Amino acid sequence: MDAISTGLTWLNGIVWGVPMLILILGVGLFLTVGLKLRTIVHVPLSFWMLWRGRRPEGKGEITPFNALMTELSATIGTGNIAGVATAIFLGGPGAIFWMWMTALVGMATKYAEAVLAVRYREKDSRGEWVGGPMYYIKNGLGSRWTWLGTCFAAFAGIAGFGIGNMVQANSVSHALENSLSIPLWVTGLILFVLVGAVLIGGIKRIGAVAGKLVPIMAITYVVAGLLVLLLNLRQIPEAFELIFTYAFSPAAATGGFAGAAVWAAIQFGVARGVFSNEAGLGSAPIAHAAAQTHGPVSQGVIAMLAPFIDTIVICTFTALVILTSGVWTTGVTGAALTSNAFEATLPGFGHHIVSFALALFAFTTLIGWSYYSERALEYLFGVRIITPFRIAWCLAIVVGATMELAFVWLLADTLNALMAIPNLIALALLSPVVFALTREFFKTRGQSENNPF
Repeated sequence: MDAISTGLTWLNGIVWGVPMLILILGVGLFLTVGLKLRTIVHVPLSFWMLWRGRRPEGKGEITPFNALMTELSATIGTGNIAGVATAIFLGGPGAIFWMWMTALVGMATKYAEAVLAVRYREKDSRGEWVGGPMYYIKNGLGSRWTWLGTCFAAFAGIAGFGIGNMVQANSVSHALENSLSIPLWVTGLILFVLVGAVLIGGIKRIGAVAGKLVPIMAITYVVAGLLVLLLNLRQIPEAFELIFTYAFSPAAATGGFAGAAVWAAIQFGVARGVFSNEAGLGSAPIAHAAAQTHGPVSQGVIAMLAPFIDTIVICTFTALVILTSGVWTTGVTGAALTSNAFEATLPGFGHHIVSFALALFAFTTLIGWSYYSERALEYLFGVRIITPFRIAWCLAIVVGATMELAFVWLLADTLNALMAIPNLIALALLSPVVFALTREFFKTRGQSENNPF
């Protein structure tokens, strides 16, 4: 295991080096400018179309609303709780600023991913709509690039067992053990049963569960965060000062915090931002390809809300709770830091709030990412892989619940980058298609008498 960890650490340092950060932020910024800032300006339109998308609007498997909820079920996970805390611990408060920047340009990335996913989706042998980077690479870039789609599918199929499975099970099992003394294997077994019950129903059941559970859990967590911030109202300006100051200057060591250079703030802010909202990884378009939508841009406008909701809203609440509570310098990291922050302000209840949130976030991520990995492996092996995959997925939950946290985080981080590379290349090469479809959509929309924006 030590040899494997050493090898992964070496590979992680390469794939999360300067080239990857430039690629993620660069492609996102290129798309944002190429789309004329529409992904930021048209956020109100996105929410209106999301509300309208509760009903089917075209061919597909699930409603546009449930497609976004399926994506959010996968993205709103331990990254919003443990990931934010880890970013602050390793990169200082300034890492949050770079998480925000990743989210803002990530909105354009998510938009482009969904547009291409719907534009180039196809039906599988069961008659279900499937799509994602492997399909828009194959159908959009042509046969010369098929190998790149195959690489993405292989990385995604394996990565899901890290980022979407074992990381989630590991974080929630340790949280419940610390707060409620529940044995690790018991949590793993409960998740095994619950996730298995959902997977039997495929994407339609996953979408239905996500459509009901995700809004409830997100609103509940934000309300809990608001309560803490109201009690720590005077510390909020100082928290924002810490974020903006240390985004561009080194954070000195204090208490149990070892200090962090500006480069660390950027590196861990971007890495944890991508881990949280998954912009650029290519996972989200797999869900949006199943949407019952009028067209590619309609779903893209809805899809771009994911980084906004996930990072700009939920991750910000986590960060402010940690910084205003004053526990960020104690030397604690991960979910324990977030838990201590809530507990410091809400003694007797804080630990339980975080444990409950982790359990729900992890459960929805497990079901959302199961669909991503399943579709990736189906692309490689056909529909015959679905049943064996679902069995393996559920078994991995129990294994992940009892593994060491450091190794699981390292594995997930490395696989994230390996997924992102082929997807970001495809987004850059297919950007003219995204720009053309967008111009046509908004030109037609501007001429419509029913346009509310």
